[in-house]
Amino acid sequence: MMEKVRLNLRKEIDNSYEILIDKNLLSKVPSDLKKSNVGNRYLIITDSNIKKLFGDNLLDLMRKEGLKVDILSFKAGEQSKNLETLGELLSGAQKLGLDRKSAIIALGGGVVGDIAGFVAATYMRGINYAQIPTSLLAMADSSVGGKVAVDLPTGKNMAGAFHQPKKVYMDVSILNDLPQKEMINGLSEVVKHAFIIDKGLFDFINKNLSKILDKDLDVLVQLVKRNCEIKAMIVEKDEKEAGLRKIVNYGHTIGHAIETMTHYKKYSHGEAVAMGMVVEGLIARKIGMLSEDGLRLQNEMIKKVGLPVKIPKLEADKVINELKKDKKVVGGKIEFVLLEAIGKSKYGVSASNEIIKEALEESI
Repeated sequence: MMEKVRLNLRKEIDNSYEILIDKNLLSKVPSDLKKSNVGNRYLIITDSNIKKLFGDNLLDLMRKEGLKVDILSFKAGEQSKNLETLGELLSGAQKLGLDRKSAIIALGGGVVGDIAGFVAATYMRGINYAQIPTSLLAMADSSVGGKVAVDLPTGKNMAGAFHQPKKVYMDVSILNDLPQKEMINGLSEVVKHAFIIDKGLFDFINKNLSKILDKDLDVLVQLVKRNCEIKAMIVEKDEKEAGLRKIVNYGHTIGHAIETMTHYKKYSHGEAVAMGMVVEGLIARKIGMLSEDGLRLQNEMIKKVGLPVKIPKLEADKVINELKKDKKVVGGKIEFVLLEAIGKSKYGVSASNEIIKEALEESI
């Protein structure tokens, strides 16, 4: 039975949408799009890897359904998530004749979702789009909530917008084609949700980890559904990240600095976030927020799912300088999301440079 999570964002304009989660869902997307009337025509945006795996097939399925659709792709990898690629895709959309009633289909992992969503947010001042995430990381986090962005040379996700999709389709069967390394990468965002807000999810992962790693589709439906429920609850309360939504940045402040300083080439996003959670967990311990037992439980989980618990040898002072460029810096102070216990967190917590430096050096 298909699971549904509805994300309610009714204000002056109703931005609510459905997240559909099921096995073998991709083949049903064209008929659902036709009924939903998301756009009068479509542009699938994907990367060079996903185009071969799923993009060309989706293009054929949509055309067989009678939908007018084209496809554009870019070179796979975080290095492509930049203003140059954004410009090429926007120009491509214009050359294909997309108008204000057209819609973008973001088919891919987090990088594709971010940049395709930003194309939708900026083309003709904003058109509709739908997300079809193809990685666990994107299903668990980035495809829900409407955060879209590209990286600048000076930092990750520094140019972006909030632009909610009209539909999100999560086909867990797609994960069968996902390399194990990418499954583990995605688990970083999954365990993050457990750490910040849901001890029950933490227990579920502990109990079902072998089934998750073996890609048991029934277990994956439940895992993805719970993550979507968590993200939906947070976004419903704080769509534009004025308060509560900041907690989903746990591990990302340090993690983004590691990604930027290693030029997005050495570590995956999930690995960087895992390292960030290790350091930020230690910061919480050092300022007395998190118990030694809580820190141990966090790091044991990170290690158990196959993610790193040691960070690279980067000069601590240079990391701190990089942190000061983060968009979450307020009044010159570096603000963190820190744990109080497994399943409980607090945002907007600052720590001294000395504490940050100690935590960085002890995590190497």
